[in-house]
Amino acid sequence: MKVHKIAVIAGDGIGPEVISEGVKVLKEVAKLDGSFDFEFTYFPWGCEYYKETGRMMAEDGIEQLKKFDAIFLGAVGAPDVPDHISLWDLLLVIRKSFDQYINLRPVKLLNGAPTPLKDVSPQDVDMIFVRENTEGEYAGSGSWLFKGKPNEVVIQDGVFSRKGCERVIRYAYELAKAQNKTLTSISKANALNYSMVFWDQIFAEVGKEYPEVKTYSYLVDAASMFMVKDPKRFEIVVTSNLFGDILTDLGAAIAGGMGLAAGANLNPERAFPSMFEPIHGSAPDIAGMEKANPLATVWSASQLLDFFGHTQWGERLISCIEEVLIEKKVLTPDLGGKAKTSEVGDEVVKKIRTTV
Repeated sequence: MKVHKIAVIAGDGIGPEVISEGVKVLKEVAKLDGSFDFEFTYFPWGCEYYKETGRMMAEDGIEQLKKFDAIFLGAVGAPDVPDHISLWDLLLVIRKSFDQYINLRPVKLLNGAPTPLKDVSPQDVDMIFVRENTEGEYAGSGSWLFKGKPNEVVIQDGVFSRKGCERVIRYAYELAKAQNKTLTSISKANALNYSMVFWDQIFAEVGKEYPEVKTYSYLVDAASMFMVKDPKRFEIVVTSNLFGDILTDLGAAIAGGMGLAAGANLNPERAFPSMFEPIHGSAPDIAGMEKANPLATVWSASQLLDFFGHTQWGERLISCIEEVLIEKKVLTPDLGGKAKTSEVGDEVVKKIRTTV
């Protein structure tokens, strides 16, 4: 039997509540399948750990995580810990140390999910964002000069390497080719006359190797408008780190809300563990109240199953989420229901059992 070793970082706020439901679902899938299993190891890292130790994760945390096949992350962030510390000293350290250069985020309106868009059906909102995940404005390059003085200057660099751009763009082309879908590149070359011109150039160069893939290119401001006014024009989307971060939150808003927003941080070569996470944040205002929606975490679990080759189970989890959404009997408050976080997880497990 194949055993997948999973490092669990439940994190902060609602993280422990939703991640426990994701683990519950994965355990049920493994039990029903019988040909594989999961071994979960928990790490207490996050903002509480920071307040106790001065570090977001153990000093040798990356070394500890190397031995795992994947990482399952709940949420990171707390009101009394600066965001740049909670982000840079845990999540971004893992992404960069393990070269998780592909951020894969589905923007899909599931059957039964609400949307603020008028006259839009699930067939109209079905995108996959391929976001560059280790460079751009999040590379951490820049300077802070003359701090605290009248002539204070801050420089934030965007780092775009040929290797970094080409590999994420090629991944997106391969995905579009495999799924027979269009590929849209989103940049801002009219204003960012170095980085985004470079990005567009590489997108065109790589595209010559994929003549069968129909492509489009939009400026990020136009893309934002079209995502709201005409979302069906997007299928596979590739974009930079910063633009991808912003646009996928917009995508979450039009596809049911942050409680249905999932994400995967992939090292496609599998030289290092990949990481799977709901992207809704730690929501400290409802932490411990069992109001958090665990469906984004279940969706992340579906991505994890896909990554390990258990695609049938990955698809089945999405179907189970849709059944829960359509029936509207067991939903958390963000989706108009009164159910507790654990009750929604139990309902998903029940659906899994009935579909076997």
